Amino acid sequence: MKQQFGPYSVEIGNREKVFYPGDGITKGDVIDYYQRVADRLIPHLKDRPVTLERYPDGIDEEGFIQKKFPDYFPDWFDRKRVATEQGQQTVPVCNNLASLVYLANQGSVTQHVWLSRVDRPDIPDQMIFDLDPPGDDFSSVVGAARDCLELLDELALTGFVKTTGSRGLHVMVPLRRLWNFDAVRDFARDCARVLVDRFPDRYTLEHRIENRRGRLYLDVLRNAYGQTVVAPYSLRPKAGAPVATPLERGALSNPELSAQSYRLDNIFQYLGQKNAPWSGMRRHARGLSSAAKKLARILQG
Repeated sequence: MKQQFGPYSVEIGNREKVFYPGDGITKGDVIDYYQRVADRLIPHLKDRPVTLERYPDGIDEEGFIQKKFPDYFPDWFDRKRVATEQGQQTVPVCNNLASLVYLANQGSVTQHVWLSRVDRPDIPDQMIFDLDPPGDDFSSVVGAARDCLELLDELALTGFVKTTGSRGLHVMVPLRRLWNFDAVRDFARDCARVLVDRFPDRYTLEHRIENRRGRLYLDVLRNAYGQTVVAPYSLRPKAGAPVATPLERGALSNPELSAQSYRLDNIFQYLGQKNAPWSGMRRHARGLSSAAKKLARILQG
């Protein structure tokens, strides 16, 4: 069956193939989901290299990560040549609904994106704090997100929160494209140092799990060239088809919030009750020079 999206035609095959066996969710359901959520998702994919998490035989079978642009993708699918550790590579860029549907038909359950755009791949326009619980207590992640947001407020930066659909939360900060990845990562690490100094019993920067002693690890290492983050509104390959979901800050007060609160079966009910929580995100993009001076003063005590 062919579907037409403006000038682009996408061949859809085997809609009845089950992608989530425990939930009876089919490839067709995944395709339909991405069509419904496209207006919210595509702005977060547009002009960014995308890494695909593909499960062509369903999530109970072995999947694979795809970073390179394959020869068999259609000619109209956007792509970009970028530098990688393996040398120059062509990577896919999902800029429109036809591309998103094509990916879903190829079994791409989850889309992961760079923190930079293809025109300046070495200069990020987002910064991330990746927060996973040290155990099963999700309240520690909620507390970390709150503390992170409060520090960003002190620095006159705006943080945005989303569930990962997996274990934790992401705090994202929109940036003006002025600093390279090394500088942004150093800034994020200094933010994490402040939180560790303020709450030494809660947080750590220890890489080794055995040295964390039950404290939450403040992970800023994704702030690096070529690193990816799950795109907002992407499905995850887990039972229940959880969705990486942008949140309003007030959602952190919900005692029932979890990383997998929003799923294919309830995401549109949630979205129908809310304005897009991250609408206007780019209007909050700031440079880091002024914030870095404030941060240095905090670190100096």
